[in-house]
Amino acid sequence: MGGTKGYRSYRGRTSKGKIALAVVLVLIILAAVGFLWLQEYIVYDADGNARLDLPWRQEASVPPAEEEDPLQNVEITVQEPEAPADLAAFSAGAAPLTRADWQETWMGATMMSAPAWNAAAVTLKDSAGHICFAAAGAAAGTVSTAEDTAAALAEVTESRYHTIARMSCFLDPIAARADVEGMGLKNTGGYIYYDGNDLNWLDPSKPAARQYLCGLAREIADLGFDEILLTDVGYPTTGPLDKIDYNGADRAESIRTFLEELRSALAEYDVVISIELPAEVLTAGTDDTAGLVLADIAPLVDRIYAVTTADQIPALTAAVTAASEAADFAAELTAYGPDVTGSCLILPQT
Repeated sequence: MGGTKGYRSYRGRTSKGKIALAVVLVLIILAAVGFLWLQEYIVYDADGNARLDLPWRQEASVPPAEEEDPLQNVEITVQEPEAPADLAAFSAGAAPLTRADWQETWMGATMMSAPAWNAAAVTLKDSAGHICFAAAGAAAGTVSTAEDTAAALAEVTESRYHTIARMSCFLDPIAARADVEGMGLKNTGGYIYYDGNDLNWLDPSKPAARQYLCGLAREIADLGFDEILLTDVGYPTTGPLDKIDYNGADRAESIRTFLEELRSALAEYDVVISIELPAEVLTAGTDDTAGLVLADIAPLVDRIYAVTTADQIPALTAAVTAASEAADFAAELTAYGPDVTGSCLILPQT
């Protein structure tokens, strides 16, 4: 039985080999997983060289967060002034306005020798009685517009300019004849009054006439204009004046009442109220025939205009300031020149 003496099974060596193989496999798997994980953090520089950018290195390289600026989220609102301190205004001559008229006027103004234009004036009610926009409260036969007038006016009010709407008031032949009893200025015979130019006027002493004009002014403000320039304010100064029926009214009081009612009508609007007066009224202080008293009018408006020449601007400015320190003076001129001072409006070429 010597062939079997000393026989042993070979189990120990086989077990150790399996363990070693398992360890190798685990290491291979860990190496593969580690390699895949590191792929996320391999970056390349400009020369194509690879490097590891590990998470703890990224955190170390992140600069500390800046302290939040307490003013960063503060909303700042810049309020635009109601009107430029000094106007440099040009006029769009055509009425009713069209887009072509506006573009031509604007291009012409940019070629004129003047300071930087900051305002534009448009006529919305002329002295012939025409209302040059689609006014809902207009008297019959007064509205006169072109096909694209509404679009043209929108371009004006949406432009960068301070926009001025010229509005003729009591010189209104169409509305005066349309309602002689309610609004028209009559003669002593009870008929419509004709002035020296055969034109008709609204009667400032009649409440319906004043309210008619106030309603139109509100509609102009609704269009978005920044300023309403009242012209032809007062009573006629030409023609057979002794034949006018003043309806027992104090003329100056009627004009003052109109301006007070207009300010009240426009109180909810952020609109500048201005008036055109004869230069003689500014120098003399009154015109009893027209019912104009500078001391009464100036405190009720924001700006006073007068057709004049550059050499008269200092005297007229002083007269307006003496009547109201809050009112500005603007010279209406046929052309701009180097001797022009203060606010000005260049009238359309005729």
